[in-house]
Amino acid sequence: MKLSVVVIARNEGAELVRTVKNLRSTLPPRSELLVVDDGSRGRVALPPRSGRIFHARGLGVARARNYGAARASGDVLVFADAHIRVDEDWWRPLLDVLENPAAGAASPAITHLPPTDHTGYGLSFKAPDLSVAWLPKKSDRPFPVPIIPGCCLAMRRETFDAVGGWDSGLMHRGGVDNELSVRMWTLGYDLYIHPAVICRHLFRAQSPYHVGWPEYLHNRLRLAMAHFSATRMAKVVAALSAHPHFGAAMELVLANATGQRRQEMLSRRVRTDNHFFRRFAIPW
Repeated sequence: MKLSVVVIARNEGAELVRTVKNLRSTLPPRSELLVVDDGSRGRVALPPRSGRIFHARGLGVARARNYGAARASGDVLVFADAHIRVDEDWWRPLLDVLENPAAGAASPAITHLPPTDHTGYGLSFKAPDLSVAWLPKKSDRPFPVPIIPGCCLAMRRETFDAVGGWDSGLMHRGGVDNELSVRMWTLGYDLYIHPAVICRHLFRAQSPYHVGWPEYLHNRLRLAMAHFSATRMAKVVAALSAHPHFGAAMELVLANATGQRRQEMLSRRVRTDNHFFRRFAIPW
């Protein structure tokens, strides 16, 4: 089985080189590594024979990941941030999870770079504003979680194609992993964390590129309007409506065929959002 690792980068500088070297040194020989540079300032280069680089401009996280996936040839796709570190054979347990046909995607546990005592094992929604919180370890074996982190996420190519990849209607960054997770659960797939695999992720106080609040709120609203019941969707809208950029975000939602997206998702899903919220005891 061939692995393709798709790394999304924008203004990562030397951190991208360190990440690529780490991934290349830990991947099996037949794997491939692709970097999508989404409009970085200055020249972006990879270490010799480490992988292929593709240059785009301002696609945003979701579309950049789709762009890389379209150019990958592996049976399994791994999506990775450009500021992570993993250990030798990190991919083996994730591939073991994907042997289960019901498993749509698998991710490792996530800690800080450099490592700390704080490790997250998937995420869940905290409140109707769609803020999220990291979950504690629930088992020594792989276990299902409502949201898996896209900073290091593996899925079969056939699953990626079946669910339609990442939502290309999402803008910039923020909430991209949340939307994919909700969509995959409603389409009938289970999402797993493998607690034996640890990914070290650089959490930064400030993004290396500008992310607008209207686009950020748009992504939350699009998730709710595409996947949630009318009652639950109204709770999300009410929770976000006091934000000063809410009006601009709603204009983006209305201009982005979100109603059409909702009709498509409701027609395809095999589980309701009520099933999702009950399964993970999310109380709203």
